[in-house]
Amino acid sequence: MATKNIKPSLADILFPEARDQQDFAEGILSVPPEQRKLHTETYDFTVGTVVEKLVDQSIFIPHFQRRYVWTDPQASRLIESLIIQCPVPVIYLNQEGNETLSVIDGNQRLTSIKRFLQNEFTLKGLTAYPELEGSRYFELDPRFQRHIQNRTLRCIVILKDTHPQVKFDVFERLNSGATKLTPQELRHGLYFGDLMSLAATVVKENDLLSFLEIKHDKRMKSEELVLRFWALSEDFDSYRKPLSIFINDFAERNRVLSPERKASLKSSFSDVITGVKNLLGPLSFRIFDLDMRVESTFNSALYDALMIGISMLQRKNAVKEISMRDAQQALANLVEKDEKFRKSISIATSDDTQVRYRVDAIVNLFKK
Repeated sequence: MATKNIKPSLADILFPEARDQQDFAEGILSVPPEQRKLHTETYDFTVGTVVEKLVDQSIFIPHFQRRYVWTDPQASRLIESLIIQCPVPVIYLNQEGNETLSVIDGNQRLTSIKRFLQNEFTLKGLTAYPELEGSRYFELDPRFQRHIQNRTLRCIVILKDTHPQVKFDVFERLNSGATKLTPQELRHGLYFGDLMSLAATVVKENDLLSFLEIKHDKRMKSEELVLRFWALSEDFDSYRKPLSIFINDFAERNRVLSPERKASLKSSFSDVITGVKNLLGPLSFRIFDLDMRVESTFNSALYDALMIGISMLQRKNAVKEISMRDAQQALANLVEKDEKFRKSISIATSDDTQVRYRVDAIVNLFKK
């Protein structure tokens, strides 16, 4: 039987975000009904107060936010809107555990206002008050300065007692930039702490980008792969789809780590990735046929199966002693002849039954 190509569906190609959106919806339904409510408070902060809070970091721009991209003319028009009392869109903030507020939506606006009040650019491209063209903040008449400082910005704060998954869903709904953030980029900001920093360190120490032939990992895919291994390996028996939400729960529980816990997580990943490399070498996590012709350079479902399966075997010291060539042939044979395994790494890959089947198949394939 010829090996069937495992390709994404046409819908996945044309609408690549559809599955992520389905995961978000399923994630909300996994939260008890009484906890699905969004807890918010509304504040009208003056511009002066907001800038003070940005300076002392009681309001801050989190890591997942895209960098500042507005031009000076764009920022100038915002300042002009403040002067003519044109309404400014609502700013959305997230209340952190330490009572600071992270910016969910409004980074470009807040950064522009702060830059102007700190005299970092001159006003350009004004239409209502061209007389102010070329002025920095300190050059404006004090009455204009006070007027700008006293303008209010409507801020909606999502309170910390909101369920984390509800917050994640809201972040995704507000994620409307030209380049939408990936679930891992959102996760990195929402749960930033020891775990996210450790994942980035583990990627570097294990040279994961080179091994997976990822030239530029601007969307944090490699860090997500580390997190999904940790989440699945530590609580595999309790796994329930969607996978994205399962990883979120793990990230929430492990935001703060002790030195011992960090060391344990680091070694768990490095031990398993080394074990997989020893078995399959350069063909690790790839789909290939019995002639070693590669059909897919990386398959994330196969990654799960190999990493979790080998991890289980290592804990019992039960990995079969086998040559790399024989291991590669065994895996190619499994993909070609086991239709259920093929489906488990290509269709509805986050379903509980699919995840368990492919992991069990790898365990049986490589156990002593």
